[in-house]
Amino acid sequence: MHRIGVVGISWRHRRSDVLGAFTIPREQRAERVPLLAAALGVRELVYVATCNRVEVAFAIDGATPIAACRRKAFAALAGREPHPGEAEQTLRVWQGEGAAEHLFLMTAGLDSARVGESEVTGQVREAVEQSRALGLLGPRLDTVFTEALKVAKRVRPVTEGRIGRVSLAQIALRHVQERIERTPGSVALIGVSPMTEQCARALAAAGTRVVIVNRTPERARILAADVGGESRALDEFRSAPDDVEAVVVATGAREPVLSRGDLERLAARASSGEAPLVVDLGVPANVAPEDAVAADVPRLGMDDISDEAAVDRGRILLEFADARAIVDEALTDLRRHAEERLIGPMIAQMRLRYQRTALEGVERLFERDLAGLGEQERDSIRRWAETLARRFAHVPSVGLRDLAFQAGPAAVEAFFQNSEPELARELHQAMLSAGSAFFEPVEDEA
Repeated sequence: MHRIGVVGISWRHRRSDVLGAFTIPREQRAERVPLLAAALGVRELVYVATCNRVEVAFAIDGATPIAACRRKAFAALAGREPHPGEAEQTLRVWQGEGAAEHLFLMTAGLDSARVGESEVTGQVREAVEQSRALGLLGPRLDTVFTEALKVAKRVRPVTEGRIGRVSLAQIALRHVQERIERTPGSVALIGVSPMTEQCARALAAAGTRVVIVNRTPERARILAADVGGESRALDEFRSAPDDVEAVVVATGAREPVLSRGDLERLAARASSGEAPLVVDLGVPANVAPEDAVAADVPRLGMDDISDEAAVDRGRILLEFADARAIVDEALTDLRRHAEERLIGPMIAQMRLRYQRTALEGVERLFERDLAGLGEQERDSIRRWAETLARRFAHVPSVGLRDLAFQAGPAAVEAFFQNSEPELARELHQAMLSAGSAFFEPVEDEA
């Protein structure tokens, strides 16, 4: 499991403008994710991007330290080589069980700015399926992400049962609803995404007129028909905006979607006389903060939303101790499974060695002291010797499994280093056949 790594950046480490530099636009991922895997020199890779994080999970072969992948990931995602120390300051690295724990917490929404965020599980599942389609989901990552999604499924009733379904979109929605209560009117939602869909459904259900705006008009029409709203093409909305009191924008565009001029037209159209509230959930930003200031339009960006979500994060985490226990239990099971997969061939080889040694001793007895026995008696003694050998092998097998679980398969191999050379070689080969390579040096991330 120590060959599993994660390189990432999230809301807790950098602001959204920095995060945006490492975000691959959705429409480019089918092309660029395989290139990212090639840049890291790995055959297994899953790229996860949400509104407040970018995570690159991978499985590495050979003796290359996982931490060395940080600079490669930086260059591949940012499109330039990092300055000295820049990659280490910008990107975090997790390895082995730490990487699995990070993926479990992330997928369950326990590492989100808003604890228990409900959207991240679907985003992880989508990323996994994309890697599967691209041929980048090998057995190691498949195992870890399968368990991560199971953990999320178990954690979800715990979080929903206490604070309801949560997401950053709900924080944005609360601000929009507060504005609509103060200055009743319509709301425009720019971009068809999980966040805008969630806001659109909630607002429409509350009786608010919603206008769905999208660069591709057909997608806007579909969502508008679904929620009972109206639709506009993005260019149409820019040039002749509707009278709205709030705008929620969440697109994957690399450049701002609304310019200063667009914002000024929106402000001029608002029947309340007050410039509409703009909630920008884009990463990178869909509305430049300086344009909003110049147009005198109030703007909430992803950093504002994340900061608000993080205010009571510590308190909520304490309340979710049982959710954390689910993660810990799953990690223990994953580690036990991984160690069993690696130690199993060694134990099987040791049992075979016990049986072979016992049968060789019996055959020597047949040649000397028991030469007068018939074949039937010899078969009975052989079976007895095999049974006895299995029983003798069972006792150390239990201890070796515990040793592997507590200290890793490398400790088991070290235990046999001073044993008979031939046995040590056989056990070493059994470990290699399981694809472990645990005897290779590993550089741990501080």
